[in-house]
Amino acid sequence: MASQNPDSRKDSSARAFAVAWTLPFALVVPMVLGGVAGFFLDRWLHTKPLFLLLLGLIGLGIGIRDTLKTASMLDKKNGG
Repeated sequence: MASQNPDSRKDSSARAFAVAWTLPFALVVPMVLGGVAGFFLDRWLHTKPLFLLLLGLIGLGIGIRDTLKTASMLDKKNGG
């Protein structure tokens, strides 16, 4: 059984910590941007809250897709 180099464990822990901090932002930011764009479209077209909800939900879907893709890539990378 080969032991891992302590520096490589430290590096992988730092990378996992960084990814753990980016995943919530990858989930929330597209939803917020979609909602903001929808809000301004609703103000411009006088269609409250149609575009806010629609673009917010599309942003949520994009955020979930990106989060799952990143988590899947990490799982494959870690041999899981």
